[in-house]
Amino acid sequence: MSELAQKVAQVKQLLADAVRDFSPVCFANSLGAEDMVLTDLIAKYQPDIEMFSLDTGRLPQETYNLMQAVRERYNAPLKIYFPAAPAVEAYVEKNGVNGFYDSVENRKGCCYIRKVEPLKRALAGKGAWITGMRRDQAVTRGSLEFSAFDAEQGLHKFNPLLDWTNAEVWQYIKQNEVPYNALHDRFYPSIGCAPCTRSVTPGEDIRSGRWWWESADGKECGLHVSGISRPK
Repeated sequence: MSELAQKVAQVKQLLADAVRDFSPVCFANSLGAEDMVLTDLIAKYQPDIEMFSLDTGRLPQETYNLMQAVRERYNAPLKIYFPAAPAVEAYVEKNGVNGFYDSVENRKGCCYIRKVEPLKRALAGKGAWITGMRRDQAVTRGSLEFSAFDAEQGLHKFNPLLDWTNAEVWQYIKQNEVPYNALHDRFYPSIGCAPCTRSVTPGEDIRSGRWWWESADGKECGLHVSGISRPK
């Protein structure tokens, strides 16, 4: 058995364990390359795991195209959660439509409205949630575990692809003809909201295209770390 096949088997077992021990389980699908691997595996082997994505209202068109491709390719539905319109309107009135560029506090406030609060609604009533995070994606993710209690969200959290390399992610995608975001072919390794994402050059850190105007040690939106700033 190849190393990739072994890792796939481990993921399948982890997903099965999550369903057995923590149902109902959901998968927070960012539609990134890693999450498309999990989309494929969940649809094939654990279709009872609910898949959802967060539509922040500022996503690239290529991400919406992928949402539609997932709908057409897989029987498992992808539920979409949106930010609360009054909160978005209040933020824009105070800070401007692109106010997140002005300070880290403003950026995290925008992320809270568009991502963190919708995530809390998506996780309500669940026993565990699954993400596609990998340790080598960012310095902020080096201490993650495959399975641990998420005190911030109040439920268990699984990171089945934690020890996968970027090469293994793409090997799986190619071998299984998994749909993926077209921006990856244009040197966007990590894709979020359109105004907060740019392409990278060869040799740059794969997260350097996200919030590139901030320091690397704090470049998270608050979905996976504590201390996210609420909008003010």
